[in-house]
Amino acid sequence: MANSMQLPISGMGCASCVGRIEKALMQVQGVSQAQVNLAAETATVQGEADAASLIAAIDSAGYKVPTQTCQFGVEGMTCASCAGTVEKALNAVSGVIQASVNLASEQVSIEHLAGLDVSLLFAAVEQAGYQLLDADKSASERTTSEPGFFQRESWPVTGASLFTLPLVLPMVGMLFGSDWMLPPLWQWLLATPVQFYFGARFYSAGWRAIKAGSGNMDLLVAIGTSAAYGLSLYLWAVFEGQGMPNLYFESSAAVLTLVLLGKYLERRAKRRTTDALKALENLQPIEARLWRDGSWQSVPAASLKSGDKVKVLPGERIPVDGEIQSGDSQVDESMISGESLPLHKKVGDNAIGGSVNLDGVLELVATKVGAESTLAKIIRLVEQAQGAKAPVQALVDRISAVFVPVVLLVALVALSGWGLATGDWTVGILNAVAVLVIACPCALGLATPAAIMAGTGTAAKQGILVKDARALEQAQGIDLVVFDKTGTLTEGKPQLSQLTALQDSSQDLLQLAYSLQQNSEHPLAKAVVQKAEQQDISALAVDNFKVVAGKGVSGEMQGQTWLLGSSHWMREHKLDLPTDKVNVKGASISWLAVLNDGGAKLMGLLCFSDTIKASSKSAVQRLQRQGIKVAMLTGDSKASAEQVAAELGLDTVEAEVLPADKAARVKRYQQQGFKVAMVGDGINDAPALAQADLGMAMATGTEVAVSASAMTLMRGEPNLVATALVLARKTYQKIRQNLFWAFIFNVIGIPAAALGYLNPIIAGAAMASSSLLVVSNALLLQRWRAKKHD
Repeated sequence: MANSMQLPISGMGCASCVGRIEKALMQVQGVSQAQVNLAAETATVQGEADAASLIAAIDSAGYKVPTQTCQFGVEGMTCASCAGTVEKALNAVSGVIQASVNLASEQVSIEHLAGLDVSLLFAAVEQAGYQLLDADKSASERTTSEPGFFQRESWPVTGASLFTLPLVLPMVGMLFGSDWMLPPLWQWLLATPVQFYFGARFYSAGWRAIKAGSGNMDLLVAIGTSAAYGLSLYLWAVFEGQGMPNLYFESSAAVLTLVLLGKYLERRAKRRTTDALKALENLQPIEARLWRDGSWQSVPAASLKSGDKVKVLPGERIPVDGEIQSGDSQVDESMISGESLPLHKKVGDNAIGGSVNLDGVLELVATKVGAESTLAKIIRLVEQAQGAKAPVQALVDRISAVFVPVVLLVALVALSGWGLATGDWTVGILNAVAVLVIACPCALGLATPAAIMAGTGTAAKQGILVKDARALEQAQGIDLVVFDKTGTLTEGKPQLSQLTALQDSSQDLLQLAYSLQQNSEHPLAKAVVQKAEQQDISALAVDNFKVVAGKGVSGEMQGQTWLLGSSHWMREHKLDLPTDKVNVKGASISWLAVLNDGGAKLMGLLCFSDTIKASSKSAVQRLQRQGIKVAMLTGDSKASAEQVAAELGLDTVEAEVLPADKAARVKRYQQQGFKVAMVGDGINDAPALAQADLGMAMATGTEVAVSASAMTLMRGEPNLVATALVLARKTYQKIRQNLFWAFIFNVIGIPAAALGYLNPIIAGAAMASSSLLVVSNALLLQRWRAKKHD
């Protein structure tokens, strides 16, 4: 919320634009005044509206507010309450649209207005008691890079354990009837370093939380262990009897040691959730061999530019995306596409940066470098998915916001209840300590992001890129998968298998078709071009060339208008089609016609055959075994579509569907009660991908299709569809399991501690193990492998 906010605006052209924007802003609830400056291209808004609402209003008026997204590491977070505090602090900064903290990766993603002073973000987080860091430099990396034993992560655990062991060993002796209890002085000498040296982090983090007006796990641990330590000092000071006083130094020391051990193991486990991302980042070569000034020179790979000529020797990683100009080799793309077998690459093929050149020398010209490379885009998508929040996380955030105050209240009730009821305030203090120690907002905060990070990382290794956590939820309950045909279920490389002239010779027919198709990117057009080039046929001059979406192409040649396209289009021109002349079973059919004064005249027939992918049938069967119906939408002829449907055993097929109608067909399936996943690879599939409950694009297709989808399949493999759906369900299953365990620990543990059924040491062990449990459970996803029978 802000009393005054200034928004940059793009797209304004005149005074009427100013009026439209001001009117739209004034309709936002909470806005008291809005003033737009045309010259400065800014809007100044007074009131209590948030940035997201203002931006939505400007968008609805037809203008844009330039925004930026940045990522930072966050130092000092220990639990979900910390994450909520950081988000709250950042969202309060004027100009921040949304801040989302991922506790598992210890990073925050911030969407803000363009031009926002980033120092404001650092200041806000510091004031909240935490610290922003460069995103590529995590706290764990800095800690492990410091030399010396006393700087190692394991030192606090090791040191605290050495001091605590003599305190808890007498408890073991009691089981055998032996009295190994140390004198009070020795207990105090051992417990004090644990409390105030090894446990200092809990005090400092807890104090920062108090200053920021919030609470976290560190505050609960600091209060609880201090209470046990202070109680021991008090009982020692007032003891006047014979023998040994009942002290609880071992409880405070053991709890701190167990919590430190739990956090240490948790940090190690959390790092494993980012293994897939680190593996992708490690694929980027540091150096490249560049042709410059007449010789090959070794240069930093980051300095390469589009158009540079690069040589790659056997065993080296390809430094950039590029087109091979010389040589051929087997190339391993398994870490990028999930394809286990090496691929043979030759002149004219595209190579992906980060893949391994196995046995030949390749020379290639860089086509995509830096942020535009395939590997950089994959890393960006994985980071985006791992940093996103699942919708279910909203519930956890609401609980985390009130968790610490509620726990403090329960501890106070336990203390006063036991003290007043029994008159033994020592018991009340110990039970209150147990309540404070067992309460674990850490497990709640880690339950969802740990599962998402492990799941999306495993998906990336399989060749599946998940755009965000919402896609995982969208994949739940999918009961109908709709495939496009060409390039998805089939190879997408049709061959011209029949050429029948109805008027002139076949040679003339091929020349006319070639002339029309040479400027088209359609797979059928490429088949015509390939056939003509094989026969050394030259193209005629074509004027007024047009692509008629979903129908075909038209153009003027030799003073006449020619059409080449689908049967549906020809029937629109009142032509009778001699389908009895089609000799290729299940072929895709195009017709050539000429327009004249008397109407249209049919000139020839072209039949195309496309090979069904080897894995398409098993992909369909895998989906059907999961109880999912499989449909196909295609613009191809009915005969061609039915041939493919019969061979693959599809449940439903719709042919001759125009690109504009695909989204409507998907919507119709949804209205029938199906939850639909759409799989496609072309520009014409983009609207249907966006309409579906879950859009899945083949990365072998167009950028438009990929951007419209929620999941991207890195290779044109239909079997990845079933794998993606199973993995999404497994990931969401882990989220539910983790949330169950996180809640059950607190729902059962806190009342049990308050009622006196748990002593502080057992409570500390339970608290330490809860976070480790949810992270370890999430890591089981990394062991998951796709099975053909699932």
